[in-house]
Amino acid sequence: MSKSKNLFRSAVAALLLAGMIGFTGCSGVSEEEMQQLTELRDEVGQLTKEVNTLKSQKTELEREIAVKRSKLEQCEKEKAETQANLKKMGK
Repeated sequence: MSKSKNLFRSAVAALLLAGMIGFTGCSGVSEEEMQQLTELRDEVGQLTKEVNTLKSQKTELEREIAVKRSKLEQCEKEKAETQANLKKMGK
């Protein structure tokens, strides 16, 4: 949920940034507007870093899951072999 919220905030910030740039082309820019623009740029930069960090964490977690699945498959194979050997011994 927080990832969606952050992406939404990034999109809104980008739209505001684009709007501010378009607005500045038509009229003069006040110091307050420039400060808001700077703050939005900073926020977009921070959110972009956060998105990249989360993507990196996701990739690492997916790798860990793949390793665990592989180990689980190997254990299931060994279990099946052991059960087959036990059945042969019981005959």
